[in-house]
Amino acid sequence: MNLFEAVGRLGHEQVVFFHHRDSGLRCVIAIHSTVLGPALGGLRMWPYANEADAVRDVLKHSADMTYKAALAGLNLGGAKGVLIGNPESDKSEALFRSLGRFIQSLGGRYITTEDVGTTTDDMELIRQETRNVVGVPQLIGGSGDPSRFTALGTLHGIRACLEFKLGHADLRRTSFAVQGAGQVGYHLVKSLRAAGAKVFVTDINEERVEHAVAEFGAEAVPMSQIYDVEADVFSPCALSAVINEDTLPRLRCRIVAGGANNQLESEELGTELDRRGILYAPDYAINAGGLMNSAMELDGYNEARSLHRVARIHGIIGRILSLASRSNIPTWQAARRLAEERIAAIGKLPRSS
Repeated sequence: MNLFEAVGRLGHEQVVFFHHRDSGLRCVIAIHSTVLGPALGGLRMWPYANEADAVRDVLKHSADMTYKAALAGLNLGGAKGVLIGNPESDKSEALFRSLGRFIQSLGGRYITTEDVGTTTDDMELIRQETRNVVGVPQLIGGSGDPSRFTALGTLHGIRACLEFKLGHADLRRTSFAVQGAGQVGYHLVKSLRAAGAKVFVTDINEERVEHAVAEFGAEAVPMSQIYDVEADVFSPCALSAVINEDTLPRLRCRIVAGGANNQLESEELGTELDRRGILYAPDYAINAGGLMNSAMELDGYNEARSLHRVARIHGIIGRILSLASRSNIPTWQAARRLAEERIAAIGKLPRSS
């Protein structure tokens, strides 16, 4: 891949490669924008097949974080970090403390937090070397695992979608096909079933599905069949790029709204969902609850304030849907427009001395 062309196309401010031979550290951090404030983005640990795949991943996810923070009303920019390695076998204290020292060298431009393959315990190791980290354990003043808040925000957004598309937000009258019963999916299924919704669930891990069935009364569906389930809402809560050319024609839902990142393989598929009359809640808008919760640590964590902030996702999704309807554009374009308008407006303000 042409790195300079890729960075220029998405408008990144900075891409940094960190390497420390003794600890095995190989990390790429992409800072997309600091217009609204320091760039916050999760640290993903994954055994990428090659460095090019890692770079593609970090560039795409960091740009989305800019829009996520902007729509969430946070005074933060967007970034992402990818740590090349197997999270099951390659973690060590030295690895994360080495990374913490490199993050500290960025002078506060990048704030990290957990993501796929990393945990609050990993963030605690990073915190020994830098304060530019959130999502640390609650015992040391942090917010802990953000998945509960991601699921809660997703539920707020789902209610806005139901009101817009179906004319009601009564979960007892609504059916859901939830893809993923891990951290976010687990909490979402729990909340949906508690409210009386009909829930179909699947996961690559069969034990998670069995747990959701036994504990919450959800109905199990094989992984390969979740797209074919006839339900009001398809809710991706696990893998990226699950809406693609193969899966989109199979959908039997009226709404796509879930907690996963990068649900669309391409933006054109968001346009196709709109053409087919399927309402799509842009992922980086509806799943911002975890970011909102983690960001609260920067001002001193308070759970009540965090819950109040996460509840705003209902209104955020409502504004996106209203703009899309008024302007006759797909929802992904409406979300992008609102985010870019806020970034442009704040970017024009004079700097404080």
